[in-house]
Amino acid sequence: MKLLLLFVPCVIALWVPLYNFEPPALFGLPFFYWFQLLMIPLSAVAIFAADRIGKI
Repeated sequence: MKLLLLFVPCVIALWVPLYNFEPPALFGLPFFYWFQLLMIPLSAVAIFAADRIGKI
């Protein structure tokens, strides 16, 4: 389970066709940019959750 939490954000970030387009824009930023910015805190949460699960 712990490795799955670490694997999912990596696969999503490396699967470029998932986010390689411009619309929908958010605050004038194309989807590509705000998706990457959204992946940063989501990856941090996944790493934190994997760490907590690993310490149980």
